Amino acid sequence: MRHRLAARVLAMLASLAAPVLPVQAADKAPVGFTHKDWGLQCDNTRACRAVGYQAEAGDSEPVSIRLTRAAGPGTPVLVDLQVSTEKATPASLNLQVGKLSLAGLAGDIPRVPAGQVAALLQELQKNDEAIVTAGKDRWVLSLAGANAVLLKMDEAQGRVGTPGALVRRGTQAESSVPAPVPAPTVNAVRPLPARKGDAALARPLLGAIDAKQVAGRCNGDAPQPADVQVHRLTDGKVLLSIPCAMGAYNFGGLNWLANDRPPYQPQQLDAEGEFDAADGSIRSSMKGRGIGDCWSIEEWHFDGRSFVRTGESGDSMCRGFAGGAWQLPAYTAMVVLPTNPVSKKP
Repeated sequence: MRHRLAARVLAMLASLAAPVLPVQAADKAPVGFTHKDWGLQCDNTRACRAVGYQAEAGDSEPVSIRLTRAAGPGTPVLVDLQVSTEKATPASLNLQVGKLSLAGLAGDIPRVPAGQVAALLQELQKNDEAIVTAGKDRWVLSLAGANAVLLKMDEAQGRVGTPGALVRRGTQAESSVPAPVPAPTVNAVRPLPARKGDAALARPLLGAIDAKQVAGRCNGDAPQPADVQVHRLTDGKVLLSIPCAMGAYNFGGLNWLANDRPPYQPQQLDAEGEFDAADGSIRSSMKGRGIGDCWSIEEWHFDGRSFVRTGESGDSMCRGFAGGAWQLPAYTAMVVLPTNPVSKKP
């Protein structure tokens, strides 16, 4: 588990070359799927987001479409567009797909009007590409893989054979579509303020962990006391954080939960990233490749005992958008924070 972040980045890159990921049932792990120029990510509530991009081997500038649908009978499909350009952001976009022409789609992330979505879905499945324009600028959105991804969305949400399916409609009752799964609630605990002497714990805590293992994880860099941070969590627990260079262009942090007095008994956490004392969270952001056009993000919150995963998301593909085109949730939780810090003994 300690190599999970690095493995996730490698897996994300590998998925770009993999046409199809294994089929997963809607009531099991969230579905992730890619095919040609389209990808899908469903989360633990059964909400799904499908995205398409320009052809990887084409000459179009980056363009992407996102289809979002919550779980449950009769839920609508929300459709958003996004383009990347070295010029000023267009005031509006025009979309042409087969017989459908939509003009003046405005906003920071233009959204297709609800009344046009059904017609758009039909055209997306019948054509090879869609054209997005803004003045003289033109982007070509590939529709290769769209049918397979939309079918996978139907399967993940239990819609195949129902009137509301995107691809394979049928006469099964719409009420048979599984309801959304409630996101888990995490009652987070705000960390306590630092105490006199907390910083001095860095050296003995560092001596209680395997420094060679840390160096092996962090490009061979052995941890130094000056770089280590100690954060107060509760009356008796602290967090030991060590900055860590991971691979050629990723930088994160390794974390241990420890007692604030001997025996320290540091326990390394799956939560790898930077600690935020404001809300007791650890957040990791890992680039899929050096230019930073795709990211993998994870978040955990302290619940008074340990750090609980509260979020996971990423881009389905690396397709040229600075900072990534979309963050597609694979896991989400409702985090409840108290108004004031609470002291809890371990």
